[in-house]
Amino acid sequence: MKTLFTIIACLMACGASFAQKLNKLKGKIVDEKTVPVSFAIVRVLNYPDTTAIKSVSTNIDGEFVIDQLKNGDYQLSVSIVGFKSKKTDRFSLNGDLNLPAIGIESVAKQLKEVSVQGKKPFVEHLIDKTVLNVENSIVASGSTALEVLEKAPGVRVDRQNDQIKLNNKNGVTVMIDGKANFLSGADITTLLSNMSSDQISTIELITNPSAKYDAAGNAGIINIKLKRNKAFGTNGTVSVNTGQGIMPDSPNDLFRAGVNLNLNHRQGKWNIFGNGAVARKAQFNNTFLTRTTLSEGLASSLTQNFDRKNKGIGFQGKLGADYYASEKTVFGVMLDANTVTTKLTNFSNTNINAVQNGASSLNYILQDANSNSPVGNLTANFNVKHDFDKKGKSITFDMDYSGFSNKKDENFLANYLNSGGSTTNQTTLRNNTDAEISVYAAKTDFTLPIDKTMKLETGLKSSYVVTNNDFISEQLVNGVWQNDLGKSNNFVYKENINAIYGSFSKEWKVFQVQVGLRGEHTHSKGTSVTDQKEVERNYFSLFPTVFVNQKIGENHNIRYSYGRRVDRPNYQQLNPFVFYMDPLAVDQGNPYLKPQFTDNYQISYNYKEISFSLNYSDTRDMITQISKQDDATRIISVIRENLGRSRYYSADLYIPVKVTKWWNMQNNASVYYNKFNDGNIEGAAFSAGKATVNLYTSDTFTLPQNFSIEISAWLSSPRVNGVEQTTIYQGALNAGIQKTLMDKKLKLRLNMDDILLTNHWEGKLVYQNINMKVVNRYTSRRANFSISYNFGNQNVKSARSRNTATDDMKGRAGG
Repeated sequence: MKTLFTIIACLMACGASFAQKLNKLKGKIVDEKTVPVSFAIVRVLNYPDTTAIKSVSTNIDGEFVIDQLKNGDYQLSVSIVGFKSKKTDRFSLNGDLNLPAIGIESVAKQLKEVSVQGKKPFVEHLIDKTVLNVENSIVASGSTALEVLEKAPGVRVDRQNDQIKLNNKNGVTVMIDGKANFLSGADITTLLSNMSSDQISTIELITNPSAKYDAAGNAGIINIKLKRNKAFGTNGTVSVNTGQGIMPDSPNDLFRAGVNLNLNHRQGKWNIFGNGAVARKAQFNNTFLTRTTLSEGLASSLTQNFDRKNKGIGFQGKLGADYYASEKTVFGVMLDANTVTTKLTNFSNTNINAVQNGASSLNYILQDANSNSPVGNLTANFNVKHDFDKKGKSITFDMDYSGFSNKKDENFLANYLNSGGSTTNQTTLRNNTDAEISVYAAKTDFTLPIDKTMKLETGLKSSYVVTNNDFISEQLVNGVWQNDLGKSNNFVYKENINAIYGSFSKEWKVFQVQVGLRGEHTHSKGTSVTDQKEVERNYFSLFPTVFVNQKIGENHNIRYSYGRRVDRPNYQQLNPFVFYMDPLAVDQGNPYLKPQFTDNYQISYNYKEISFSLNYSDTRDMITQISKQDDATRIISVIRENLGRSRYYSADLYIPVKVTKWWNMQNNASVYYNKFNDGNIEGAAFSAGKATVNLYTSDTFTLPQNFSIEISAWLSSPRVNGVEQTTIYQGALNAGIQKTLMDKKLKLRLNMDDILLTNHWEGKLVYQNINMKVVNRYTSRRANFSISYNFGNQNVKSARSRNTATDDMKGRAGG
């Protein structure tokens, strides 16, 4: 009987519980302009103890639904980055309820009442990368992307060889918005010198990327992130900049100007963004070199002076859209195009002083040259991201096409003069280059959080590249253009790379560990159609990475990292063409170049914002540029070879100092040692090494009346890179002033680069029969003025970052 009563009581209690109706609550979150606020966190709080019952996030339309709520009194708590948190008044729930729209206030509105705002420094050192905050920098305004890179600690722009170096290492992968750019050498520097800093938000320097990144890039990755706003409504930035080069013994026309427009519109499920720019540039370069030759008792001393001026107009445009199909799924498309046409005028003067059997003679070669070079690039991207849950489980897919076109028409007129100034010979040449590159790529990445402390990432990628280089060289003979069959050539290069990677990370109380492994299979074939020669390569490589972060105190941590990288020869380095520069200098590719592999090691210690790191890298078969001289003809050839081994040691120290509330300093010092060895360069062993010091400092002063000043300076001591030796200290002093108006929406900036005119290059090449000294001066000192205006809703939300499928392929098209 007792058991029966117990069963009846339980049934009655359960029946009462089932009989109690559970309620559904609906609502919508909007901002001050009644625009829906997506992905806000809405919590249901008991009243009056305010304990949290349930929480959800709003969908793309700002709506939320919370069910399974009992009768009672409640409050709602709403929070999201960029808005002030809000609690609603008490309300009673005794049935389904549809609340009126709940308005929250954006931080942008609150900041109007705040007199002091934080500002990120121009150089920001994070645990895995260094970030240049270009968008708000005074000294970077009105500059080009290439000139901004010159101000970055550890970055050097080698204008002698048109290369970008990171920590004195070649093999940098340059990316724009997560897409590595196919162009390299002179082509990538041309592109970056045409890109205004007004288009750039930040620049990331990643010296040791994880397995998720493509394995290309011995020195690491430079990722240039363009401006993009994801606030609701319509917003944008328009800027105008102008500048003037101020160089001694240079042409007057070193004027530049540019206009940039960034637009963003976000409404409902759509986010549409775009930017456009037009820029006029002008640069001047002077190179003076001396070298000697000796052949069968004939000793010659040559001095050559080159004046090169180039100017042109470039256009850039990007259009993209993201469609939020649901709270978990986003589709995106993007179209990016740029074109620049550069006109180059070049005058060279060569003096040849020859001595044989005690008798001397003096001859001259005067050459006028000009070229017209239109370069175009079109990239299309389709991407999808799906989040399976709110714990971070997601999958992404990217599909890309990139097409590049590089055409060049060159004309050369050389006059040969004797010591009396009379013409003894004259040659007229012309070259026509037509290079086309097509890239097709696709990749997918999958992220799986196992629990709060463990995560697995994996992905696949495939790319296919076809390049077609057609080069025609002609000489004018008796009034008729004749094809120079020894130089004209048609070169076709095809390459397929398939990759797979996996990465596992685990966190403990003290340690964080991430290990990864990437495998890449490469199949390439280079074909000289003219000579009917083929070079085919087929190889598979593994690229492990290890990152360990050890927390040894509240403000102390040590980071250990290792990664293996590869640098494949870029497409023009493999091109066997012989490019004419002047009667005594030619440039030639090498289809037999091998890829270079590098092992990178790093240990870094951080105390608050202060960091100290030790680095070591070992590169085998380093791709380098050397010169080969024929003493009999006096012709020097610039060629590409694999140098046996390169080792790199460095120590880096970064110390930020807050001197006062209105004065902030950043200081960076590095010491590194490069060692190069090869058993046989042009018939003899080669060994070179040198220790180098790099110093960088930046000061920011916040003044009354919305004025601010930035001063930065860098200094680099003599150094060695392969067979090339820099023999002087290089450096620059830069300064700028800014005035903000109209609630800081309007910014006026004036700055000058290289005030003391100390940024030029002097060096030498001394090995085997080469004994050459070079001085190179370029347009390093320039005054810039810019005006920028932000309009529309400036409540910025973080942009959806895209790393597209063509990441590792770009950066390999130039020479």
